[in-house]
Parts: sequence; structure tokens; C-alpha cells
Amino acid sequence: MLFSVKIYLPVWFWVHDQRMQQIQLSTSDMPVIISASRRTDIPAYYMEWFMEQIRTGAFEIQNPYNGRISQMQATPDKVYCIVFWSKNFGPFFQGNYDKLLIQKGYRLFFNFTINSADPIIEPNTPPLAERLEQLACMSRRFDNRCIYWRFDPVCFYRVTGKAMTNNLCDFSQIADAAHLCGIQTCITSFMDHYPKIHKRTRYIEGFSFEDPPDDQKIHILLEMEDILQSRNIRLVTCCEQELMTQLPHYSQIGKSSCIPGELLVETYGGNLSIKKDKGQRTLQGCGCQLSVDIGSYSRHPCRNACLFCYANPIISR
Repeated sequence: MLFSVKIYLPVWFWVHDQRMQQIQLSTSDMPVIISASRRTDIPAYYMEWFMEQIRTGAFEIQNPYNGRISQMQATPDKVYCIVFWSKNFGPFFQGNYDKLLIQKGYRLFFNFTINSADPIIEPNTPPLAERLEQLACMSRRFDNRCIYWRFDPVCFYRVTGKAMTNNLCDFSQIADAAHLCGIQTCITSFMDHYPKIHKRTRYIEGFSFEDPPDDQKIHILLEMEDILQSRNIRLVTCCEQELMTQLPHYSQIGKSSCIPGELLVETYGGNLSIKKDKGQRTLQGCGCQLSVDIGSYSRHPCRNACLFCYANPIISR
């Protein structure tokens, strides 16, 4: 498992870089989707930088593997939609960045990660009640189809002297709030055990992440599905192809497309090429629409300090 991860990341970055270059070559013919971002939390920490690039009409994009710099035009006529990913949309709404972008002619879509209030593994996210209020604010401003709730990832861990536990303790409460906001989709996945994560956590005394067997993960997924079905929210998984093949026939859990091209066209209309992003983990079940990730692991380190982060978080403990 460790060996496969080590060879996988360079290949992923290389493919993503090639796809990105193809996108830039075609921007004159077809608008692109900006993903802001899988690499860091732009709405929480880097909106001033983001808006400056919007003002200039272009983003410089650094390939995270080879450092190559490319440029993508970002004027409204070149951008079909901006997909924002965040765990904290407070600064985004306080700055009225949504209104500013809409006034400029941009369409918006949101992937809002709301996990349990667990100070061990997500120390710098706002209190849960504050994040749920952000979700309510978002649902008042935008079509609910344009808001995905991500409970991601589900983590299993152990603290010295205690049995293995997980971070699902607030799942029902979050589901209740999402239902009241009219949210229709919940995306989840299980933590990937990258070597950098275990290297990061080995200095935390008495703490360790665990990786339970698949049957326990299936049981968790079915419990989550049961909670969500009573609230009219569908559950989909992000890059969990192997687990999907083990679900019982009666389960209605689906595969995720966190950047859903067909839904975007259904919601916003217009002209968009419905192509899957082959630079993502398609073999693991990723169904995302082709997009361009902006931001930089090195220039924009995430300050959420989540222990499970696969990117480049700032960890200070």
C-alpha cells in the first residue's frame, strides 16, 4: 500500500499538468471550470489573493510536482463556473465575495466540508454552530442544488487508554441542519493513509490513526445512509470504488461527482463540454467534471491544520 502511494502521486501530478495544458489550449473555444481549490482553503484564507487574480483576468498556476508555471485566462467569458471548496465560509461571506463575483458575471458552486467538532483532528475550524450558520446563510443566497455538503473524510483513530473511535459523533446534528437548509447531497469518503499523515502524527503523544476492515466501513456507510434517507439527503462516496462494489444490493449509495458537469448545465445552462477529469482518481471512482485547480500547496499552505490532510497544512502543536 505504501509503495503504491509513492509511485501514484508523481503520476497524478504529471497527468494533471498535461490535462491543464490541454484546457488552456481550448479556453478560446469552451469556457472552463475553476476549482478553488483542492489544494488549500481559499474561501477561508486567500480570497484577497483570489480577487486580485480575478481583477487581472488570469491565474498563474504552478504544477505541484515539477514547479512549471502556466497561465489560465479567468474573465467571465472564459470561465463557466467557479467551484469553491472550504471548511469555513465565514470570511467569504463577511467580505461579500459572492456578491462581488456574481456582479462580475461569474457562476458559483460550493463544496462545503462540515465534519464533527473534533479539536484533535481539525483544530482550527470554527465551532460547529458557526459553520452550520454559514450553511444556512449559503442556502439563503444560492440554489440548494449548487451546494454540496461534504462529510469528508470519516476518520478512525485511537487515543491512549481508549478504544478506537471515529469522527461521526455530530453527524446526525449536521444532517438535521442540512435538511432544514434544503441540502440534497452529502459526499463522504474514508481517510487515505498517506505516509506523510503518519509521519505528521507520530509526534502527537498517545494518538494514532487506525484503518478498520472494509466490513466495518460498509457498516458505517449504511448507517450514514439510513440517517440521511429520513432527511431526504442522498449519500454518495468520493473515490471509494472498492467499497462501492461491496455494498448490499438494496443500498442506494452512489458515486460522487464533486464537480458535477451535468448538474451545472442543468442549473446554469450555457455551453460546457461534459468531460471527466482524467487527472483525478478516476480508477478509484472520481466522477468530477474537467476543471482547473488554482492555488498552490507551497504558496498557500492551509491553516486549518487538519491531521488527515493530504496537502500541505500548517501544523503547530
